[in-house]
Amino acid sequence: MPPSSLHRRPIKSRENCLAQRTAAWLNQRGFTPNQISLASIGFAAAAALILVFWRHASGGMQWLLPLLVILGIQGRLLCNLFDGMVAVEGGRSTLAGELYNDMPDRAADALLLVAAGYASGAFWSLGPWMGWLAAILAVMTAYVRVLGASMGAPMRFSGPMAKQHRMALLSGACLFSMLEPYLWQKGIVLLLAVGIIAAGSAWTIVRRTRQIHAHFEEANEGLSEGGHDV
Repeated sequence: MPPSSLHRRPIKSRENCLAQRTAAWLNQRGFTPNQISLASIGFAAAAALILVFWRHASGGMQWLLPLLVILGIQGRLLCNLFDGMVAVEGGRSTLAGELYNDMPDRAADALLLVAAGYASGAFWSLGPWMGWLAAILAVMTAYVRVLGASMGAPMRFSGPMAKQHRMALLSGACLFSMLEPYLWQKGIVLLLAVGIIAAGSAWTIVRRTRQIHAHFEEANEGLSEGGHDV
């Protein structure tokens, strides 16, 4: 994790007593922040594999597999929560932590969104294409955020399709997908979800880019005014 808490995504769950106790337990058992960050890829990979299997499932598995996917997504998010808490609150942050903080998130996003596209299987090739598009744009939202920070701008975690929003929408889509066999063609809900994630991610990229641009424009104006005063 990053050595400074200034680069952390604001999460209210950190104030939860259960979350704090769990983070303390992980710290006491010797789990490092980097190990917890890497574990998020495992949860995402398991959920992605289950999503692909769900596409061909029948009977009771059509109900069970979406629930397992949701558990995998939440496991990924919990890893994202606890790695930071162990790093900062547990005093175990390292200079290399940012590498492990960010890269597993990009892999987890890609695995889940591409798998959701393939699982939708709707309208022939549209589902996989939408999954890949959503994955690329999700990675781009993080790229813009990190690029801005590398240039000296504050970290931008704004939405409308930041990580927590993407995972919440995907979890909701998995939940509603349980009803699809009784309503319409299987996979339509997932296709809509990845489409919304793609569109929302595109808007998030635009919004964060504009915020970063505005930050540097204000900084330039401040320098110009300072120069005139001299």
